Amino acid sequence: MHSVRPFVVSAAAVAVLAAAVTGCTQKADSEGNEDGAVEVIAKDDSCEVSETEIKAGHVELAIENKGSKVTEVYILFPDDRIVTERENIGPGTKQRLTAEVKPGSYEIACKPGMKGDGIRQKVTFTGQGAADKRSPELDKAVAAYRAYVQQQADETLPKVKVFTDAVKAGDIETAKKAYAGSRIGWERTEPVAESFGDIDPKVDIREDGLEQGQKWTGWHRLEKALWQDNKIGDEEKALADQLVADLTDWQKRVGTAEITPTSMGNGAKELLDEVASGKVTGEEERYSHTDLVDFKANVEGAQKAYELLRPVASKNDPKLAEELDKQFAAMSTLLDKYREDKNSYAFTSYDQVTEPQRKELSDAVSALGEPLSKLAAAVVK
Repeated sequence: MHSVRPFVVSAAAVAVLAAAVTGCTQKADSEGNEDGAVEVIAKDDSCEVSETEIKAGHVELAIENKGSKVTEVYILFPDDRIVTERENIGPGTKQRLTAEVKPGSYEIACKPGMKGDGIRQKVTFTGQGAADKRSPELDKAVAAYRAYVQQQADETLPKVKVFTDAVKAGDIETAKKAYAGSRIGWERTEPVAESFGDIDPKVDIREDGLEQGQKWTGWHRLEKALWQDNKIGDEEKALADQLVADLTDWQKRVGTAEITPTSMGNGAKELLDEVASGKVTGEEERYSHTDLVDFKANVEGAQKAYELLRPVASKNDPKLAEELDKQFAAMSTLLDKYREDKNSYAFTSYDQVTEPQRKELSDAVSALGEPLSKLAAAVVK
């Protein structure tokens, strides 16, 4: 969850995230400090980048948060689309981020508190990098993932229409039944949707994540109306139409997203971050308690990206592939314990999941998140 979808992070959530995302990546091709990485020092009032001219291709950022707030670091296109990101970097911690970057002008942004536009540094990536020499196997993986993302968007719109039609008809119970299912495709591919920057805060922001003056729209605004307020008025009906319009925009634009093998690997890890920061804590679906549906969809999306990258990852780092196979299987088995119907997306309401059970889920996320944080680097070795 990045700054266009900010949230209040509890101490427990930060601890989970630190466990889930820790892991070193391999040496990058870019020039920077002695191990080849570009250093980024994030503070509460500055974003220090060790160099502003960087060799294009496979780039590694060595990030250290020397501030007092949880932060995020992005590489951004000039139009604010996201090349890559690392979220939930706790104070006093270090992270590594591997990405493929084409030659051109960009910005590196640090976002203390994970809100606002962040503190930005202009950088230029120069020359022809290793990303231009991608193998046919990786090209195939990117093409297959692009098709998957488009399919998820295409399949989401009819499900959203069922949900919003019920809202506009004032049918609270039918809307409640359709709500969680309408979010599955989005949750499976959320990092790609977030890469556009402007769609996510319209459709998937929570109330405590709103920027000053921002109108609350999207799924969670309607979730609150249905479960907490138990009423649908003219405003909610108008918001239902807006949700369809915003998601139609997503559907049309998703095919233009910048997708690379490293963005697939980083995106898989981001989906586990989504689980750790919102689903395990119960913050995401705080009114409907349908968190386990989102949880499952996030894991499925991460697994799809991994499976497409696995042929290359298993050759470059067989032990990593073996561990990821093991942890994805364990996660699937654990989540199946909460399925009310083994052949559907009917899961136990999250308010019925006990604290020891939540701890077990959290531990499983950490066990999967640690090796998954190494996937992007593994595919570009």
